[in-house]
Amino acid sequence: MPQIRGSCFCRKVTYRADADPLFIFVCHCTTCQKTTGSAFGVMIALPADALTIDGATKINDFVGDSGKAKHHRFCPGCGSGLTNEGDVMPGVVIVFAGTLDDPSWVKPSRQIYCDSAQPWVSLEGEMERLAKTSGKAAAAS
Repeated sequence: MPQIRGSCFCRKVTYRADADPLFIFVCHCTTCQKTTGSAFGVMIALPADALTIDGATKINDFVGDSGKAKHHRFCPGCGSGLTNEGDVMPGVVIVFAGTLDDPSWVKPSRQIYCDSAQPWVSLEGEMERLAKTSGKAAAAS
């Protein structure tokens, strides 16, 4: 089990979890593109009760493709996105891998929302590719 540690850019918000990831994936949806400021997000799903966050955060609530609420947690100081939680997957929190102190162990097994992928993105590796998916399909590994 990796010791999962990370923070926002300004380090005013830190997090930790001592749990095995439930699944790790790359998401090409337009929401991830906007919240990460990149072409895709690399995400780690964890049991929500295993994650401890220290520092003040803000939450932006919105409706996901499932029609259910999603909750994007970020640092109000530097704006770094830290986690997403969705009502479609209760008890699961998604951590943005780019905020990890050591992301070298991260190995996604699946790419989702490939229909929204930027045309110049081509990721190597043995990853299942799904055109579009709900959170439950992302979890099936």
